Amino acid sequence: MATSETVLPEHASTPAHRDGNVLRWLTAYTVSLIGDSVYFVALGWSAQKAAGPTEVGLVMASGALPRALLMLGGGVVADRFDPRRVILGSDTLRCLLILAVAAGIALTAPALWILVTVALVFGAVDALFVPAVGALPPRITAPDQLARITGMRTLSTRLSQIAGPPIGGLAMGLGGPAAAFTVAGLLIALSLPLLLTIRIRPLVANGAEQTEPSTARQELLDGLRYIRRHRLIGPLVAAGAICELGLTGTLNVGMVLLNAERGWGPSGYGWIVSSFSAGAAASAALLAIAGWLPRAGLMMAGTLLVGCAGAATIAMVPTLWLAVVLAAVIGLNAGVFGSLDNALIQTAADPAYLGRVTSVVMLTMVGLAPLSYPLVGAAIGAWGAAPVFVGCGIFASLGVGIALASKAVRHAELPRRQPGVTI
Repeated sequence: MATSETVLPEHASTPAHRDGNVLRWLTAYTVSLIGDSVYFVALGWSAQKAAGPTEVGLVMASGALPRALLMLGGGVVADRFDPRRVILGSDTLRCLLILAVAAGIALTAPALWILVTVALVFGAVDALFVPAVGALPPRITAPDQLARITGMRTLSTRLSQIAGPPIGGLAMGLGGPAAAFTVAGLLIALSLPLLLTIRIRPLVANGAEQTEPSTARQELLDGLRYIRRHRLIGPLVAAGAICELGLTGTLNVGMVLLNAERGWGPSGYGWIVSSFSAGAAASAALLAIAGWLPRAGLMMAGTLLVGCAGAATIAMVPTLWLAVVLAAVIGLNAGVFGSLDNALIQTAADPAYLGRVTSVVMLTMVGLAPLSYPLVGAAIGAWGAAPVFVGCGIFASLGVGIALASKAVRHAELPRRQPGVTI
């Protein structure tokens, strides 16, 4: 496996939020995510100008297909090669692709076939980028800082979701689709110099049985077997997948239909979504600041249970302000669950398998969870919002049972800060 020539000492003593190496990576990651958000704004509005609502959905969904199909292969690439180099290469490809589209649109109208092609290629490159991002943190900091990095990553994701759409909308308003694509490409380009300065530690196995398969297919199968056999990671991945399948559809498609059913309108939807995001951001800030939470496995299961209960009952509250408050509670608990689930996986996984583990986790989010969208929509159309929200909440709570049934999860703890480290 390839590694960078510049490495970190075996035991880093600097907390993640004061580590210049980590902060350079986080800044690069945040800028790249903002560029992604601007790109999606540009893509959607360009499709709207080129065709009708149906075609907009087609263009926006095109990128999800290759991302889902190739995600597991991207995990193999991230583990086989230096993840920093994979991130650099995929970010460079995304930058060049978006700038080429900007140049093409500046010369001619945004044709639908061009936008579909761009979405397909961008989704394929994303399948390399996402697992490599997940495999990098253990290579740039100590194990006891991974929980803090998880919180910092979640905060940067929320920041990109807040900052990206307004930047994209402003660029569209001032210069049209070409300007918006240009801004997206330049933002991604800004991340490249920072990524070049990141120092990584050499790959060190943490006790898992290592094999040397000769083909990518064998490496993929080996990674899947590793997840299935791991006493902690297997249940964590399964619980996360059940949670995504149960809650993602209701909190996206279902929330729109709930607001329409109750007559709360677009402003009510905006308040609920903003409140959920604020709760999730607060949980990320908590983990980023604390860096460690006690009884992580039990706390993860408990917050998932509260989040599922909130998601099941939000369709039955009588007023908008109660729904807004409940959304904040759901966001806070879902954020703690997601952060702890990710941090425990990061700390437990052998670094040699982390890209493949990340690819499986992300596949449930970008590949499987969206499959629930049409089912949730059809069910609400047939039975109304309340019974569907209750049913989805109960289904998601099965993840709690999977977590608590595992002794490894019940006793799971995050690594504590090493003695002598000053924060």
